[in-house]
Amino acid sequence: MEYKIDSLDETISKIAEHYKEIIRLIGEDPDREGLVETPERAAKALMYVTRGYRQNVSEVIHGAMFQAPSHDMIVVRDIEFYSLCEHHILPFFGSVSVGYIPGDRIVGLSKIARIVDMFARRLQVQERFASELCHTLYDELGAEGVIVHCRAHHLCMQMRGVQKQSSTTITTSTCGVFVLNQELRNQFVASIG
Repeated sequence: MEYKIDSLDETISKIAEHYKEIIRLIGEDPDREGLVETPERAAKALMYVTRGYRQNVSEVIHGAMFQAPSHDMIVVRDIEFYSLCEHHILPFFGSVSVGYIPGDRIVGLSKIARIVDMFARRLQVQERFASELCHTLYDELGAEGVIVHCRAHHLCMQMRGVQKQSSTTITTSTCGVFVLNQELRNQFVASIG
């Protein structure tokens, strides 16, 4: 079913209608005092946690590109993120560390964190999340190489299914000089601890 939606308010209203029906279908009364406003709150929350669909990299970077003073590795580590698993629409969350070797330009450090959020705030799988982040930074920065290390906890594994509370998933994605250069990868791993 496809909706033509003209405004954020209209989108929230339509999603809220569906949440109200979901509440009814699970056996609860959506008109009960504690649940009356839940469909709208849930719709607003869903729009917030999926706002990455309504962003693009050029708007996020917004001119924060500068001539590179060197070609040494730049590392931004432990950028926290929150996402939704596309298979169960349950949260997964953790941290991302990004390393890159500049080409001719560097980007403002906060922009890397904002790009992480842009890709995290979509329905995702961790593997694609790390890869999209890596390849986008590589292309947008004109970098010689990019490496992304992502560590996350998945509620789809912790609160349902196999229910493994201590499980952690780690993914790594590389582009450019990081693909074949083990020494650079080792330098990155050492820098993120």
